[in-house]
Parts: sequence; C-alpha cells; structure tokens
Amino acid sequence: MTPCHLITGGAGFIGSCHVLQTRAAGIPVLTLDKLTYSGNLANLDSLRDDPGHVFVQGDIGNAELVSHLLRTHRPSAIINFAAESHVDRSILDPEAFIRTNVLGTTSLLRCALAYWQSLNPSEQRDFRFLHVSTDEVFGSLGPDDPAFTEQTPYAPNSPYAASKAASDHLVRAFHETYGLPVLITNCSNNYGPRQFPEKLIPLLIRNALARAPLPIYGTGENVRDWLHVDDHCAAIARVLEAGRPGRSYNIGGRAERGNLEVARAVCALLDEERPHAAGPYADLITFVADRPGHDWRYAMNCERIETELGWRARHSFASGLRETVRWYLDNADWLEAVQSGAYRQWLETNYARR
Repeated sequence: MTPCHLITGGAGFIGSCHVLQTRAAGIPVLTLDKLTYSGNLANLDSLRDDPGHVFVQGDIGNAELVSHLLRTHRPSAIINFAAESHVDRSILDPEAFIRTNVLGTTSLLRCALAYWQSLNPSEQRDFRFLHVSTDEVFGSLGPDDPAFTEQTPYAPNSPYAASKAASDHLVRAFHETYGLPVLITNCSNNYGPRQFPEKLIPLLIRNALARAPLPIYGTGENVRDWLHVDDHCAAIARVLEAGRPGRSYNIGGRAERGNLEVARAVCALLDEERPHAAGPYADLITFVADRPGHDWRYAMNCERIETELGWRARHSFASGLRETVRWYLDNADWLEAVQSGAYRQWLETNYARR
C-alpha cells in the first residue's frame, strides 16, 4: 500500500486544495485540522466516502494526538499548512498567532523528529517534512526593488509575518541540529476557490454581491504577486517529490498587481457575469484608513523552483481571476455558510471603524 501523507490544516483554503490534488494523484491522505473559523469540512465534501482519506479534528500542538497519528498511520511525509494566516487578525490578537504558528509548529516538529528517528534507514531516507510559509517573512519592497529570493534576509513587519518567520527558522533548525529532512516553501498571495472571505478577492466578491462597500486600504497602490491556489499546490507536490532537504523554495505567480487594480478587475468581471441595475460594481469601491505596518510590495523570484524542479505557474492572472469569480457565483451556498456571526463581528471590528 502507498504510504500516506499527513496534511495539517487540510480543511483550510490552500490545505484542502492540496488534499484534493494529493488524492487525485492516488496518494492516501490523513488530514488533521483544528476546524477554527477558516477550517471548513465542506471543502473536503468530495472525499466523504473516499477510503483513501481519513479526517481527524485536532490541534498540531497536541503532541499526544499527533504522536498517536504518526505511529498509527505511518506517513511518508508531513505537509504543514496549519497556521493562523491573516495579517489584520494578527494585529488584533498577536498571541493567537504565536500559539499556533510558533508553539504549534515546534510541537509538531518534535513529534515528527521522534517519529522519523523510529523509522528504518530506508523509511528515514524517503521521509519529508514540508513547511508551507509566506513571502511576508521577507518584509516589504519598494517599487523598483528586485524580487525576493531565497537568500533575502528575513524582515517581518506584522505579528503574522513574525510568527511565520519564527516557524521557518525552527524548521530549518530541526534540520541543521537533528538532521530532520525538511523543506520550506514561501509563497505569494494565493487566490482561487474556497478561500475564506476575509482575504481581498473573496471579500470583494462577497461585498459586491451584497451591494456593500468594497474596502481598499490607503490609496490601493500596495502591490502583491498573485498565485492561483492550484499552481501553488502543484508546486508543493513538486518540491516534496524532488526538492533538496534543508532547502527553501519561493513560489509565485509572476503576476504583480496593485490592490486597486485587483478590485477593479473583480468588479469588471462581475459586471460581465452578473450586471446590477444599480450600476457598476466599481462604484462601491471605498478607501479606508490603512492598516498599521502595511507592507508596500511583495514580489517573488521563482528561478530556483523553475530551474531546479521545472515548475511553472499554469494560470495567468486574467484566466485565474475569471475562473475564481465564476466559482463564487456558482457556489453562493458555500459563501453564505461560512459567514457566521463571528465573521460579521470581525468585519465590523476591522473595517467599519476605519
């Protein structure tokens, strides 16, 4: 039987995409997810009757549970997506990000190390621990600065980015100190189906359909490199397959766009797909006070993964955004289901008072 992969945070946006891609490749999957506000079992509905998929609700910081799962299921890889991942929430509650992203990752690493040390030499040689991280650990770029490389010094500017930087350093340290065969991926801004609507693109779609204001921080000129989630997960699979242990790999979409440009593109697509009698959706764009420490620009140099591993992003931003907008229009029930009272309260806290 093919050894399984343990995928933590596998009910979230990116994690669920990777679970689905991994099962499509015929690899058994053990998914571990705490099911906090952004974890959604509906993301894995298509695997409900799949004998090759096992779901466990739990915390990566629960060492007893994680150790039991490792002993019982004996995975050949751990792919760690589990994280608190929203900058605005980290500004309001930095401690939650330390608990999950730093302490939780450390506990997971200790369990992984003990498990790896218990394997026979052949299993040890094949085992991998892949940690999924972000471009935000590198800080902020100016308009003309070269893109981030894997050698760019870490300079996180938000509690979220700082917590992810700390977890990256811990993963690397477990390789250097104990020999654990780790891989680190740092990705740019993801978009695509099943993204929780606290992030820019689904938030714009959700608010536009409700004829609510489309909040844009500052002047809307902050730039991000946009990466379709399918491309990101394909890159992770390639790194897991052929990446060099101890090495990190940047993953980006080569699609730098300002936030206002993205908002206008979403509105134009909605005007095509679902025109509204009240007028163009772009009329709803509203500039709000900028968030503290807002990084100006992110851009990823992906030459390492492209030259070493032969990966390329498949989606253009135009095609990927159109596909994404259509998915949300076709899955209104999903969008409505994730908008709990807690979500609406967070919107009030983060945006209305700006």
